[in-house]
Amino acid sequence: MQQDYIFQSIRDAAILTAAYVAGTVLGPSNTTPMLRNQLNVLVDLTIGSLTSASVKVEYSNDGTDWYQETFMSVDTGVASGLGGIYTFVGTGKYMISIPIKAAYIRISGIGTGTLTGSSLKLGAIVGVV
Repeated sequence: MQQDYIFQSIRDAAILTAAYVAGTVLGPSNTTPMLRNQLNVLVDLTIGSLTSASVKVEYSNDGTDWYQETFMSVDTGVASGLGGIYTFVGTGKYMISIPIKAAYIRISGIGTGTLTGSSLKLGAIVGVV
């Protein structure tokens, strides 16, 4: 049983650009992510002539200063943080599941290569696991 489930449209289907474009910010005025601990990003991608498309997730406690999600990599026993970018190379519907603790969340998309025929639609589900 899903005790807490809120869907928010982040970006309507639109052609991608060669620069990151942020969708609707999740925050106290809509989904109140700060009261939830799970984010599912819904990615609906038509790759068209693109080489790839990428999505990044950023967090803020005040809606002004943004911090990009990072992934940890361990190489030769040394842990290092890498800017978290989710890259897709094929048309499809994808879900990215992320544990969260943030007041505001911003999700952005970008295309790489020829933008013709591409489309990206983003949605978000926040809830309590």
